[in-house]
Amino acid sequence: MKKSIIQGTDQPRTTKTLMADLRALGVEQGMTLLVHSSLKSLGWVCGESEAVIQALMDAVTEEGTLILPAHSAVLSDPADWQNPPVPKDWWEPIKESMPPFNPTTTPTWGVGLIPERFRSYPGVYRSNHPNMSMAAWGKHAAYITENHSLDNGLGERSPIAKAYELDADVLFLGTDFDSHTSFHLSEHRAGVRNTVAKGAPILMDGKRVWRNYLEIDYDDECFGEIGKAFEGKHDVRIGKIGSATSKLFKLRPSVDFGVQWLKEHKSK
Repeated sequence: MKKSIIQGTDQPRTTKTLMADLRALGVEQGMTLLVHSSLKSLGWVCGESEAVIQALMDAVTEEGTLILPAHSAVLSDPADWQNPPVPKDWWEPIKESMPPFNPTTTPTWGVGLIPERFRSYPGVYRSNHPNMSMAAWGKHAAYITENHSLDNGLGERSPIAKAYELDADVLFLGTDFDSHTSFHLSEHRAGVRNTVAKGAPILMDGKRVWRNYLEIDYDDECFGEIGKAFEGKHDVRIGKIGSATSKLFKLRPSVDFGVQWLKEHKSK
């Protein structure tokens, strides 16, 4: 951990102090809680990601459910890669040799250190989607992660839709609405995005195959703006978890608000 993080932390963050902060913000036993996180924003944590996960588990208990993103967007068609792109003559060799998605072994990509540790934690389930998988622990973990549709991975047959159904809460640990994955469900329900073709390597009957599927053309560029508007009209609890400015709110009204906002501002 960087020296600057130690210097910027007034006292060590521990499972006990993080748990107390979670309680003070409003995280309760039995909650279904979707978490987006930034480990470095919490300050110096004794035990790092493992301590954060334990604090979250202690806070909701086994009567509740934790849900974290476990996305692996790197398992995708190299023709779509832009950051950075790869030469066109690499596309086919990459598609032929890319390891298939495996819920047990495929690492997360771009979602942070806490989700990467969480996905392999004892008792955690992971949904079977090569790009948009979610990991869950607790009472509803198996239900949330089962039967994740390959097409429209953040749509109506996704863990996000099930979290909506279960009236989940959302916790931002040092993150904000620009990474609010549930707004992608709003994109589906608003009908404002075009459908595009995607592809990824998956396992079918134990064999690696490249599967094409349909998705909408997700665009999170406006999510921060939607979130700011949502905060102005809905109850969002704001407080500190460790050093991190954190937010707690209901998932359902945020998705519904996102649908209306997108229809008004992003109609085709």
